[in-house]
Amino acid sequence: MRRTVGTMNRYAALLRGIAPSGVNMTNDKLRGVFEALGFETVGSVLASGNLVFRSTDADVPGLEQRIEDALAADLGIVSRTIIRAHSELRGLLDSEPFPGLTHGPGTYLTATFLKDPATALDVIPQQPDPRTRVVRYDPFARAVLAITDNRDAGRPPDFMSWLEKSYGKDITTRSWLTVQRIVNKLES
Repeated sequence: MRRTVGTMNRYAALLRGIAPSGVNMTNDKLRGVFEALGFETVGSVLASGNLVFRSTDADVPGLEQRIEDALAADLGIVSRTIIRAHSELRGLLDSEPFPGLTHGPGTYLTATFLKDPATALDVIPQQPDPRTRVVRYDPFARAVLAITDNRDAGRPPDFMSWLEKSYGKDITTRSWLTVQRIVNKLES
């Protein structure tokens, strides 16, 4: 995504593999890396690698690489970074991919964001677990939208491994509630 340099762009960085229990993965340390990179209005959403920020830089792949390099150098974290502009996430919410559904154990709503748009498929391959239904692929936000039934705690759905087999490891999944919280934070 390219924009005119000088315009303040609102972004969300979705970091893969961040665990709140990681010593160098705390929100304050992650925000510190982003602030050191010169980003403005840096904020975190929950404690799982969701950061919002503003930047005049419009080179999203370049921003992703800068963040990945800084996380490795400053905190020793090797994490894939997927950035989405506010407009992409707002458009995803406004498309209402889960009409009439509420996020809960029987309707666990997710968005899996792909780093590389070239990995997207026109037709979503059939996934093997009947407890998960892929709703659609959103090309603007580059996200696979799905509903999973998580009520059987003894046997979790195999959806995440299917996603990695289908799209590679340059993906990250967020619950629909988290996506809504990220957009709210971008708009505050």
